[in-house]
Amino acid sequence: MTQRRKLVIWTALFVGLCGALPAALVMIHSHRIPRSILLRGVVIKQDSDTKNQSPVANVDVSAENGLAESDSSSDFSGSFVLRLRPGVKRGQPITLTFKHDDFTPFYLKEVVGDKLYVVRMLPLHSELEEDINKAGILVGNVLVRYTTTMTSTENIGSGVKTFQVVNTGNVLCERHSPCSPDGKWRAQVGSAFLDAGDGNVFHNARVTCIAGPCPFTRIDTDGFSQGGRTISVSVRDWSDTATFLLQGEVFRSETGDIVRQSSAVIFGRTMNFTLPSAAEGPSILAEMNQATEVFALGPSAILSWADCDIRVEKNQAKDYRCELKAGYRFQ
Repeated sequence: MTQRRKLVIWTALFVGLCGALPAALVMIHSHRIPRSILLRGVVIKQDSDTKNQSPVANVDVSAENGLAESDSSSDFSGSFVLRLRPGVKRGQPITLTFKHDDFTPFYLKEVVGDKLYVVRMLPLHSELEEDINKAGILVGNVLVRYTTTMTSTENIGSGVKTFQVVNTGNVLCERHSPCSPDGKWRAQVGSAFLDAGDGNVFHNARVTCIAGPCPFTRIDTDGFSQGGRTISVSVRDWSDTATFLLQGEVFRSETGDIVRQSSAVIFGRTMNFTLPSAAEGPSILAEMNQATEVFALGPSAILSWADCDIRVEKNQAKDYRCELKAGYRFQ
């Protein structure tokens, strides 16, 4: 074997090894870093009536023996995600703890696996206890009140104007502008203009030929079909005098605040309601022992008689869920 051929073979082997080595290192590296397992679930209130099994927010979720990377917390919908430490395997025993000031602590003994965990927590002050004791302040006839800005548009009349394009038909144009579209007959151009006034606009504006040889006319300039405060038109006539009508409906827009009321939905000791994104100054009207009171809802929705959680939707609407405090009952 010649020296040159040996050199080629060794060069090829070296290049092949250099190319395979990084791939092998990547494979070894990827096997050494196991993926973390995510435990997903939801926390709801324990109740025999499914309508009363409302989500529980702000529950502290953790795993015993340090099997989780960090503790978690349930959100507005009761949902939680707990990330386990690398190395924790499926089938391994695990104990999850759920704690909230208003609920009995809950301990869930499970094995790590692919499942959805539904945790039902028992309230410290159950509705049954309230009914037995007949204690507490009655809360009834709950209404949610808020203001929203609305723009109302009202038809306040119409604008009308007639105009003529005076011309004599059958006169050759002979290059004396304006002419008919084909350049043969002498034409005349007439125009009209309307102003709806300050703060007003035209809608449904139109132009109509109402007298004369209408087929021998055309609209040259359309300044009316888009509406607006002012509308205008210019018309070409290449026959005898024609009469036109320019008209439009006049509208006026006004902006003002409107007070709206909506009912809250109550199941057990939980009250739910939603406010639109444009809602301002929200408050709750409720009867407390037969006396109507007004409770302002600030940004945090703090009430003396209920604990509220808020979720802001993508469209900026707000969802409210309020749980009665001890010593209060819905009527």
